[in-house]
Amino acid sequence: MFGNTLAGNTVFRGAFPEEVSGFVNDHIGQHRLELKSKSRAASSLSFREFAGFGLSRISYGNEVRVTSPELESIYHFQIVTRGECIWHQGADQLRLQAGEAMMVNPYERIDLEYSADCEKVIIKVPEEVLCSARPLGRTGAPEQPLRFERSPVNLKLCPSLPSILNAVFLELEEGGDDDIRLVSAPYREIILKKLLTVFRSTWTVDDDQPVFSPAVARMIHYIDQNLKQAIDVEELSAVSNMSVRSIYNAFSKSFSITPKCYVKQRKLQQLRADLLTGRCRNVTEVALDYGFSHLGRFSSDYRKMFGELPSETLRMAG
Repeated sequence: MFGNTLAGNTVFRGAFPEEVSGFVNDHIGQHRLELKSKSRAASSLSFREFAGFGLSRISYGNEVRVTSPELESIYHFQIVTRGECIWHQGADQLRLQAGEAMMVNPYERIDLEYSADCEKVIIKVPEEVLCSARPLGRTGAPEQPLRFERSPVNLKLCPSLPSILNAVFLELEEGGDDDIRLVSAPYREIILKKLLTVFRSTWTVDDDQPVFSPAVARMIHYIDQNLKQAIDVEELSAVSNMSVRSIYNAFSKSFSITPKCYVKQRKLQQLRADLLTGRCRNVTEVALDYGFSHLGRFSSDYRKMFGELPSETLRMAG
């Protein structure tokens, strides 16, 4: 997941954990580091600022315990990309494995244990930046402070968020300063909306299903009923009685992606569900069933979305 995230923004590689801890205190969040064994020069850290966020990839390379009385006025979006991290909550423990993520609130006490092989991607979001994003499905100002539940989310179950983050990291690696400035604001808005959608909080709308307009609901139903067919925007226009431009605006507002991307994601999600049943004979057959004729591109898109090749999914299904 996230490949060589921030590879071009490496601050430390093969460093002692105390060195990385000093940088973290200056740029990411105040904390205290406790080594569980003799210090080894196996720590690494990459860091980059983007669109008001602080993006970092960190590995202490040692068994450590990290404590902090509070995170000041920032949220931390933390993703375990390797190993495991144990969150201590009084007498209780919350274990995060690779592929799981959690939001950490401002002014919240932190007590974490990292395995020696633990690696994290951490996105620091200032409180005023995240609170400026209007929660989906509401109008007017929120009535209470934004606080996220302390519960992990498996990112394989919400693949659009890692896909967006991968796109951001790719822009940082490949784009020049002018290119990055052009895309930073749109990416920031999409990320903020996704964080508020994926992670339950005091702003979460407690409905069983997202609330869409009748026209959008008709399009979603039509797409789900015809996933093995080629679906274009003109068909969706006929189904919804909306103009093509209005359809693009509706999908951007509801899902932060284009209609074409939404259809492809739904096809890939259902295709993966088919593979996991264990009843598919081979990947090529099921890919062609869903209209993916360019198998190399299909495998690449599948891996970006789920962090594994379709053949790996099929083997996992047994």
